[in-house]
Amino acid sequence: MGQAIDPDLMSILVCPESHARLIQVGDWLYSTDPATRRRYPIREGLPIMLIDESDVVDPDEFNKVMEQYQEKAANG
Repeated sequence: MGQAIDPDLMSILVCPESHARLIQVGDWLYSTDPATRRRYPIREGLPIMLIDESDVVDPDEFNKVMEQYQEKAANG
């Protein structure tokens, strides 16, 4: 897994398309918006928050990532 983004920065970052909250998974920031399902790369510790640099993930990957995040959050 990549280096964790500073919590203060994470608290203000949102998806530029949907304005949804983001979660970090490895070297990616995933939008929590199920309608857009975007993920943004983290390169050399810097989030690249450009829509043109993002990927749209398939629904199965999105659901898996969100389920894992919810389980992790529930377990502390």
